[in-house]
Amino acid sequence: MFEPSYLSLLRSGELRRRAALLDARLEACDICPWDCRVNRREGQTKVCLSGYLPVVAAWTPHFGEEPALSGSHLGKGKAGGTGNVFLGHCNLRCAYCQNFQISQGLKRGQKPGMSFEELAGVLLELQQRGCHNIGFVSPTHFVPQIVRAVELAAKRGLRLPLVYNTNAYDEVSVLRLLEGIFDIYLPDMKYSDDEAAWEYSKAPRYVEHSRAAVAEMYRQMGDELLLDEQGLARRGLIIRLLILPNDLAGLRETLEWIRGALSPRVTLSVMTQYFPAGRATEERFALLGRRIRASEYEKVLGWLEELGFENGWVQPLEAQAPDYYRPDFGDPSMPFADARDFMP
Repeated sequence: MFEPSYLSLLRSGELRRRAALLDARLEACDICPWDCRVNRREGQTKVCLSGYLPVVAAWTPHFGEEPALSGSHLGKGKAGGTGNVFLGHCNLRCAYCQNFQISQGLKRGQKPGMSFEELAGVLLELQQRGCHNIGFVSPTHFVPQIVRAVELAAKRGLRLPLVYNTNAYDEVSVLRLLEGIFDIYLPDMKYSDDEAAWEYSKAPRYVEHSRAAVAEMYRQMGDELLLDEQGLARRGLIIRLLILPNDLAGLRETLEWIRGALSPRVTLSVMTQYFPAGRATEERFALLGRRIRASEYEKVLGWLEELGFENGWVQPLEAQAPDYYRPDFGDPSMPFADARDFMP
């Protein structure tokens, strides 16, 4: 029987120690590469607009993640899906963010924070609803708060794998403190060029920081995605790559880095669901102002084959249709339906 590794940390007292170490870092916040140094324990905020208590915009069983995370959609009220917890605010400002209402649309203090006990209750609720795992969406700026809530929930019976669904703009020393707490890392490597990262996401030195973060995740997990008898992920690393129009993501360079620095056996998730959301329709972001073309899609497929990647999924090109974007986060569509599985 699979047991999430955070349970052994709970029994040894290590989970509490890690929670305390992370919480202390909020006094001069350095938990992401922005290194803002404000005292969030006293409610001070800066880039991410986040104080001490975690802001949770929504939580729901979600059936649009990778097949190994979502499993089968058995209908409302039935077991399955990823129990996604959508955190408010973000440490990036992606012009095309499909969750822009909660990542950039919330003003400071507009949505009150949850207590750690309330967040623990959310995790237990998702478990009770039959979710396969708990996915924290945009967790970077609330890592200490999440770990505090996980400790409380684990004491009350939480037993699901935890998924760290991140933009990869993470601080390596924080990720080291998460070793053994999160079971699955799900980073989105957005760019291979720092100028593009600044222009479209306002992320200084994104390439350096994201690659260091993903390398740390790889150190912890290796290149094998552990699946159970139902094909559900229980431990490992899945790297997401979103195809952007005009190859603004520089995916060839990112794929070459993954192959050379990590392994061609790392599980990849290539996503085609881009459409001009948020500010992407503004004139100054003209290169983002359309969906991806079939030629761009086929080019990425060619790179996967040429570079010898062995494991993962590619969304069908049709997944970019607007119907796959549900801003209310309720019973979302399945952008990975009929995904091309390129596992051998």
